[in-house]
Amino acid sequence: MEVYVYYRVKTGGPETTALVRGIQARLACRTGIQGQLLKRCDDPLTWMEIYNDVTDLNMLKRQLQQLTDEFDLTPFLDGDRHLECFV
Repeated sequence: MEVYVYYRVKTGGPETTALVRGIQARLACRTGIQGQLLKRCDDPLTWMEIYNDVTDLNMLKRQLQQLTDEFDLTPFLDGDRHLECFV
C-alpha cells in the first residue's frame, strides 16, 4: 500500500525541512520504509510525505506519531497531519 501524509507548516524554512527529513531517516532505520517529501507547487507551506510499499499500516502510524513526538515537530505545524492510504 501507499501512504500519503499531508499537512501545512508554519514556515517552510530549513529547520522544518531538517526535522521532517530527520523523521524520515529515523523511520527508514527503524522500519526500512523510505519516505519522500514534497512541497506543493502553488503553496510551499503545504507538504506531503509519501511512503511506498507499506505492509503494516498500524506500525507505520505508531512510528510516525512516536517520531513526530521525539523530533518535536508539532510546534512547526499549522494544524493536523492527515494520513491517507491507497492500494
